[in-house]
Amino acid sequence: MSEATPRVAVVTGAARGIGAATAKRLAADGFAVAVLDLDEATTKDTVQEIEAAGGRALGVGADVSDAEQVQAAVDRIAAELGAPVVLVNNAGVTRDNMLFKMTEVDWDMVMNVHLRGSFLMTRACQKYMVDGKWGRVVNLSSVSALGNRGQANYATAKAGLQGFTKTLAIELGKFGVTANAIAPGFIQTEMTKATAERMGVPFEDFVKAAASQIPVARVGQPEDIAHLVSFFVSEGAGFVSGQVVYAAGGPRA
Repeated sequence: MSEATPRVAVVTGAARGIGAATAKRLAADGFAVAVLDLDEATTKDTVQEIEAAGGRALGVGADVSDAEQVQAAVDRIAAELGAPVVLVNNAGVTRDNMLFKMTEVDWDMVMNVHLRGSFLMTRACQKYMVDGKWGRVVNLSSVSALGNRGQANYATAKAGLQGFTKTLAIELGKFGVTANAIAPGFIQTEMTKATAERMGVPFEDFVKAAASQIPVARVGQPEDIAHLVSFFVSEGAGFVSGQVVYAAGGPRA
């Protein structure tokens, strides 16, 4: 990439956690990065960190499940940063509950953010990738796609993203666009901390218990996923498409 005209990457849910780590890593790799989250104000810290390190970033607020907001956001990114040719669909929410207690609202919320959001963002960005004959899409799945108690909505959405990824790889491959998915295991973020709080378990104990079940004997950090995203969007990964990598410290954790 030329320093004068860096390629543009969009990372959703980039105000914190995996999204923020990914945005900062891609900026370090030389991309101009659109830091997208529900509330633009929350992207400020990530943007400032990127700019302080000499990178270029733009904070953007949008509800990824809203078609009009998505189109407006992508139009703004294209106008202010350049054609978005890398997209990391990371935005997500959890609304965990056992099936008999799960409400339709909680089911729909998770489906809308994870599946509808990834669809809308990819549909809006793919034209720039196709026009440029180069692009990268990375979708964040989860080990929960294999099934997880109390997560019928989340598990279904994350499994759906794997099918979405494989279809994108088939449809867009001839245009120089790859699509891959990452399925993280336990990553130490605010989301997992909230899960521990909901369960009434001290977070340190929650992390320690999780680490004891993971072959590499530790939980993951957001940067572990950012490194993998960095590979998938690189020039060298151009022959890798339609894949799902379980980044969980072992075969499954």
